[in-house]
Amino acid sequence: MSQRKERRGIHVDQSELHCNKGCGYYGNAAWQGLCSKCWREDYQRARQKQIQEDWALAEKLQREEEVAYASIQGAQSQPLSQPQASLAPFSKFEEKKTNEKTRKVTTVKKFFSPSSRTAPKKENQEGKTPSPSISRQSSIETDRVSRDFLDFLKTLHKPGREVHKQSRAFIEIMANKKDLSADELSECVQDFYQNLSDRLMTHFKGSSERVERVMDEVEKYIMTRLYKSVFCPETTDDEEKDLATQNRIRALHWVDIQMLCVPVDEEIPEVSDNVVKAITDVIEMDSKRVPRDKLACITRCSKHIFSAIKITKSEPASADDFLPTLIYIVLKANPPRLQSNIQYITRFCNPSRLMTGEDGYYFTNLCCAVAFIEKLDAQSLNLDPEDFERYMSGQASPCRPEADSGWPQVDPPTGSATSSPALSQVYQNLDLLSGLGSRQDRVLEGVQSLQRDLITWQETVEREVQEILEKYPLEIRLPTPSAIDSDNVENDRLPPPLTPQVFAG
Repeated sequence: MSQRKERRGIHVDQSELHCNKGCGYYGNAAWQGLCSKCWREDYQRARQKQIQEDWALAEKLQREEEVAYASIQGAQSQPLSQPQASLAPFSKFEEKKTNEKTRKVTTVKKFFSPSSRTAPKKENQEGKTPSPSISRQSSIETDRVSRDFLDFLKTLHKPGREVHKQSRAFIEIMANKKDLSADELSECVQDFYQNLSDRLMTHFKGSSERVERVMDEVEKYIMTRLYKSVFCPETTDDEEKDLATQNRIRALHWVDIQMLCVPVDEEIPEVSDNVVKAITDVIEMDSKRVPRDKLACITRCSKHIFSAIKITKSEPASADDFLPTLIYIVLKANPPRLQSNIQYITRFCNPSRLMTGEDGYYFTNLCCAVAFIEKLDAQSLNLDPEDFERYMSGQASPCRPEADSGWPQVDPPTGSATSSPALSQVYQNLDLLSGLGSRQDRVLEGVQSLQRDLITWQETVEREVQEILEKYPLEIRLPTPSAIDSDNVENDRLPPPLTPQVFAG
């Protein structure tokens, strides 16, 4: 089977990464293959069209209300001398018109009510209350970002004060728009970015580098403050998509390097280190709060992938090598809340970063990798459909035949089973365990021998002591009693002892 045929399900032309309208910028699957600029233009046109249709429908309903009201007034102004039998049908007619009017008025209100554009909340707020430790950590980070933002704005002098004023006002406005949908929140943030960027471009007289630096700090300040309310909002199905993607990746745990044609040799220590770093970076993306920081994690992950491929092939990596390796890294990492992070970056990142540059290129490839994982089938991996379904259901594994239900032996078998780095590591561990088992047996034998020697030594000592006691019995001689002054040679010169005398009272 040729190399080209093996890559038929993974290969992506570079032209497919660009906007479908041919503007030259990078597209995004979340924007139907469009860049942020073209998508916003289409979204605004569709929104204006929807507003016009809503107004037309509202005017139509208003005219129907006026006609119904006029008919009711005309019926009420008729003479009261009509037969009593005709009052019942008229009462039903009036009740029907009143109900119709109430329904139409309610419909009109729904069209122009913000709540009509948002999905009902599936969970109460109590279920999503963060723990005190998380709240303290986020508060500390918010305060630190605010201080850094103020310190940065001090270097801009007068423009800095205006930027700070506009940013704080925007945050207060967004705090009062909790009933907006995710797309509307994104539209508000992107409009603020565009308006502030245009004003800064006028002030700095076309210095795009200075404007981009200021906008990066503005994005960091604003999105850190708004992170809790705009990341994975309840009005979206981001959480359900996260669970579906996580379960999908978990079911694909059996996919190995050979199936994806990944040009990486994890047996090389440097390559293995780069793979681990790439997995760590893509997992770390969820811990960041600013879209630019999340993009930086993706960029670092991608650079580690390119390094691993370059070391393995001893030549620069190509785009055809990068995408399969990125898919492999995502499958091994199974990053938390992957869909929510992608949507968060798409909605609230500075659009210039997603349309051009290496950040935009790597992010577009990540979106392609996730889309490929969601649509991965037997044809993409050159497998038989029945085998693919058995692997997905867990009934069999491509690394271990179904009939082989026992543990692998210490000596690794020859064949395709040894091509997996994981199996090679397993066999190495089994060899180490076998060596440790023999060492443990030798230690136990030494312990038992030492125990026997101690018992023999104790018996020998007791026997020798007993023989000595029998040969030299112990005799205890009691000392003879003597006076206290018996050893004193000058007792004769001592005066006589005192004799007690009794005096009569």
